[in-house]
Amino acid sequence: MRQEKFGTLPDGEEVLLFILNGSAGVTARIANYGGRIVSLEAPDRSGRPGEIGIGFADLAGYTKQRHYCGALVGRVANRIRSGRFVLDGKEYVLPLNEGGRVHLHGGIRGFSFRLWEASEDDGRLRLDYLSEDGEEGYPGELRTTVWYGLTDADLTLEYRAVADRPTIVNLTNHAFFNLNSFNRDILAHEMRLIADSHMPLDADLVPTGEIAPVKGTPLDFTVAKPIGRDIGKLPNGYDLTYIFPPGRQGEWLTEVFDPDSGRVMSVATDQPCMQFYSGNFLDGTLAGGLNGAKYPFRSAFCLEAGGYTDAINHPVLPSMVLRPGEIYRQTTTYRLGTR
Repeated sequence: MRQEKFGTLPDGEEVLLFILNGSAGVTARIANYGGRIVSLEAPDRSGRPGEIGIGFADLAGYTKQRHYCGALVGRVANRIRSGRFVLDGKEYVLPLNEGGRVHLHGGIRGFSFRLWEASEDDGRLRLDYLSEDGEEGYPGELRTTVWYGLTDADLTLEYRAVADRPTIVNLTNHAFFNLNSFNRDILAHEMRLIADSHMPLDADLVPTGEIAPVKGTPLDFTVAKPIGRDIGKLPNGYDLTYIFPPGRQGEWLTEVFDPDSGRVMSVATDQPCMQFYSGNFLDGTLAGGLNGAKYPFRSAFCLEAGGYTDAINHPVLPSMVLRPGEIYRQTTTYRLGTR
């Protein structure tokens, strides 16, 4: 692992870029501003390296545009209905940063827009962040550590968090991918996602709390199919929480294959859910993309491992509450290859 300067924030703090190289020709570049995966390069079936992640050439691409590309997301990823929840009998009110109706991805700044303390830890990049009590409306002080490791062609993110008061936590990384190096959209990518149920959404894209089967619907990826095959049957494309079968966490239950380049991405996680997003809000307006990329509509997909979305507002769902003495843990690996 090596590092270089990536830029300077308005308050004068320096942002660093860390370069990790795997033995299988995979290279990851990660900034300690938001823990963002700035670049992910992987070879195609002919051995030619190519950029497969949405990234930006300099820090300005992240500070002058509000987006979550490649970022760590917290204290709670995804949406919280009306920005409100009750914990131990007390109501907490969070900022509504999504259309004035929803709390999204940890709030106005959240973990994605914070400078993390960086260090090397046994060949891995270690990022640490202390979220103060009351930050973005969340209770308690939360200490979070995320390690990025690249071994062969496996990029592994390992998360740990502890709190001094009861709070809620659901961390993830919001990386965007295109396995054909952005030569076209991701609709021909073939995906297999071994999840037999999902969380239906309301008009604000917040789960209703129900659990519904995917079988017989356009949401079913239990048998591999092109992302674009059924996307037209959905009003806004894919942006929903899939639920893995019980007891199968840690297996390679998610795989995306690009027939043109031959690249394959497989994902294994110990989390119960995977948020699949088909780039529905990308519109080509993001400036400063790597290699001049503009990132138009559906030019990338996201696979965000985590817990049940908005679980704090649905007592029947597995809890996202973290109490003093407990440790939040997550490990997610993205494996790159070809066929």
